[in-house]
Amino acid sequence: MVIRPLHARLALMMFLQFFVLGAWLVTTGTYLLETLSFTGNQVGLVYAGTAIGAIVSPFISGLIADRYVALEKFMAILHGLSAITMFILAQVVTFTWFYPLVILYLVLHMPTMGLSTAMCFHHIEDPNTHFPRVRAWGTLGFVVAGLFVGFLGLEELVTPLYISATASVIYALYCLTLPHTPPSEEAKQRSIAQLIGLEAFGLMKRRSFAILMLALTLICVPSAFYYSFVNPYLNEIGIQNAAGKMTMGQMSEIFFMLTLPFFLRRMRLRYVMFIGLLAWGLRYLLFGFGQYEGQAWMLYAGILLHGIAFCFTALTGQIYVDRVAPKHLRSTAQGFVSFITLGFGAFFGSWLAGWIVDVHTLTSGQHEWLSIWKIPAWVGIGTAFLFLLMFRRKMEAEA
Repeated sequence: MVIRPLHARLALMMFLQFFVLGAWLVTTGTYLLETLSFTGNQVGLVYAGTAIGAIVSPFISGLIADRYVALEKFMAILHGLSAITMFILAQVVTFTWFYPLVILYLVLHMPTMGLSTAMCFHHIEDPNTHFPRVRAWGTLGFVVAGLFVGFLGLEELVTPLYISATASVIYALYCLTLPHTPPSEEAKQRSIAQLIGLEAFGLMKRRSFAILMLALTLICVPSAFYYSFVNPYLNEIGIQNAAGKMTMGQMSEIFFMLTLPFFLRRMRLRYVMFIGLLAWGLRYLLFGFGQYEGQAWMLYAGILLHGIAFCFTALTGQIYVDRVAPKHLRSTAQGFVSFITLGFGAFFGSWLAGWIVDVHTLTSGQHEWLSIWKIPAWVGIGTAFLFLLMFRRKMEAEA
């Protein structure tokens, strides 16, 4: 898939970036619920920490990486500190200490998501052609991490946290071998408001942009349920190697990531986005009814819909934003989208998911999963049709 030596180095960077995340993100919900006996609300708050990290990320990237420190060195520092924090986190068994430590970890880790992408765009000559191929190796890293954890049966253990911490150490050292990427002189001359993306707030005056942001924010509710509670759900209903089976979602993500241009050439962008939003909702109906005898195929169909749901919403949204934003605001606008969706949207979604799971927890410790999954299902389906009604063909033509 990647031929050029530089692209191979960046692909390995992406592989490690998402392996570090994939080693713990999906399965920690099971570890916290089953082993540490956290409540659903506490698990939701832990996963909402990714939102706090996303909110802080633009400030760290804009104020430090863009102005003072070479990109590869700053990434090495962040991953080294992340590794130390994760090693300490693995020793903690109470929510009182686990929560602030996981927040600290995510504040250190989340900026590296955008920084690794910035590294790619800085050194790849033709991002439109080559970046999707490099980025696909990140999803592959997520898949390998999930298969590894699931194959060894580590989902209820603390071991995935140690695996992630060890991978962070390796990644920190590897960052020092990446191409030198010094701070830009242009960034040093820009104001603080420009660096952290405040200019992009003006794009909300455009109705099409505001509607898109509303849809992407609302869809954070069903996406939060997926990352926080699908793995505990599959383990509770007796699915073997749940983490490994969930990687089918990332495998479908790779497929639709590489074929998205094919769909965009043959369908209007608003319809591609509608299908993605609808997929987020429909997959939870499949999860809800797939727990019954003879309906396991629904579980696998729900997992496989992840590729359509993610690529047809998140990536299509990024493409549209790139079209409508002025040239000098394109990078800032993409950061603003992440700030709103991965920040505020994900925090609200994770909190709501935890609260709903607690409400439907039985005295035996089991859960009324069908009632739980109906909430993200109707949010996803409702958001899809709301977007289709509000996002007119004329708005798409403006781009």
